[in-house]
Amino acid sequence: MKIALAQLNYIVGDFGFNRTLMLEKIMEASGNGVDLILFSELSICGYPPLDLLERKVFIEKSTLSIETIAAEMPDNIGVIVGGPEYNDQKEGKLLFNSAYFLFNGKIEGIFRKSLLPTYDIFDEYRYFEPGKEFKILEFKGEKIAVTVCEDLWDDQPVENQFSRSRLYTINPMNELMKYQPDFIVNIAASPFAFDRQRVKRDIFTEKAKKHGIPVFMVNQAGANTELIFDGGSLAVSSDGSIFQQLKFFENDYAEFELEDVVNYSSKSESRLTDRIKLMHDGLILGIRDYFQKSGFSKATLGLSGGIDSAVTLALAAKALGNENLHVLLMPSQYSSDHSISDSEEMAGNLGIKYDIIYIEELFNQYKVLLQPVFLDKPEDVAEENIQSRIRGTLLMALSNKLGNILLNTSNKSETAVGYGTLYGDMAGGLSVLGDVYKTDVYELANYINRDDELIPINIIKKPPSAELRPDQKDSDSLPDYDVLDTILEKYIEKQLSDDDIIKEGFDAETVKRVIRMVDNNEYKRYQTPPILRISSKAFGVGRRIPLVAKY
Repeated sequence: MKIALAQLNYIVGDFGFNRTLMLEKIMEASGNGVDLILFSELSICGYPPLDLLERKVFIEKSTLSIETIAAEMPDNIGVIVGGPEYNDQKEGKLLFNSAYFLFNGKIEGIFRKSLLPTYDIFDEYRYFEPGKEFKILEFKGEKIAVTVCEDLWDDQPVENQFSRSRLYTINPMNELMKYQPDFIVNIAASPFAFDRQRVKRDIFTEKAKKHGIPVFMVNQAGANTELIFDGGSLAVSSDGSIFQQLKFFENDYAEFELEDVVNYSSKSESRLTDRIKLMHDGLILGIRDYFQKSGFSKATLGLSGGIDSAVTLALAAKALGNENLHVLLMPSQYSSDHSISDSEEMAGNLGIKYDIIYIEELFNQYKVLLQPVFLDKPEDVAEENIQSRIRGTLLMALSNKLGNILLNTSNKSETAVGYGTLYGDMAGGLSVLGDVYKTDVYELANYINRDDELIPINIIKKPPSAELRPDQKDSDSLPDYDVLDTILEKYIEKQLSDDDIIKEGFDAETVKRVIRMVDNNEYKRYQTPPILRISSKAFGVGRRIPLVAKY
């Protein structure tokens, strides 16, 4: 049997586009003598469709599109495509998350997802009823175990402070193995997280090794809003060796002779891709797809002479093209001369259009207008924030007038502790670095400069500063970023308590202060733009903390 993996970039709700994309690959595969071609989870409607699944017409169009593919495809090939399916029972959720098997011009079989994740960004039980029937697909002399994404993730490691080590009470593959399948098919929509690369790979290699049969996993590529899908589809041999992995972050396609994959064996472990390269490539894809799928092409940001805006600009230039960026330099009386010169050099290196708008006069006018209201109180954070909000207003004015979408440049460290100004530097249509800790922003800068000095070295080397008061440094308000980021990672990603972190040797007062800042600034994070997700615990839909609570 000849099997093809079609790793494609779908658009949520664009049934015509998705259908055409798949039919093109089906025709190609058919011409090459492929017996079975695989597309990813919910590929017909795009993943994640979220509450669009609650609209009757959306489901009807999904079903019609699958039926159209079946009617238009050649007779010599089988197709597995993901899509929602109506639950015709009176009890339970209205839908199943299903894999449709198409052959001979019609839907020949449907296989329902059993394990519905409700952790992190996933909320599948909101929409879907879990499949409770386990059956295999018999096709061209082969017995095939058809699974949908999480159905192979029942053994995934669980990192929490509880004793529970398994998420699920059911193991779909144990049930399917009763029918002695020849190989496993897994159609997936598995979002990218740089810290889950090894876990994701091991899920499929260990399943193949455990059951002694090959695994063919197809993932989607592309980004939908904040979620980035890295592709990386796999063909794994019977002993758990990786026969081939498809490209990361782009459409890819591969054909396999089943016998070649079954008999393949390798003693060497496949190498993991460098995590900074993955972050870099994933963020570029996230920016590009957010703009293209939203119908936008041009972006702006405030280029401050700092590391965050520099890295954001470099990534945006790669994603959108230099000609589609127009940035503003907005120095105040507190801005250093090198902040302006570094920014000009950065824009020049990339060939980016920029304008300089000095905000000191505007800032002074604000102070004069507010002086009676402020009751002659000494200057403090209120005046600092006015500067940031002036800049936000100017950037949004450019966005409104010229149609350049504002990119937010705040990093995860700042967002975590509230080191940012609402309606000022926290404004934007998309947050590029909101899931990247400050220490990794520097790593990204060095990676961007791996061949040429696109980011001036002075921007990388100088101490970070908001430059909202004389001689201000981030270290005046925050612990060193090496310390801060380590504490944040333990509190946010690993969800350790302050006592647990202190026991690891961190200064008690520093830990308590950092955690207090994280907890006290939840309200700010509720008002941030969508954050491109590159970790397993990004701010946004994957981390839900009440605003009004005492804990």
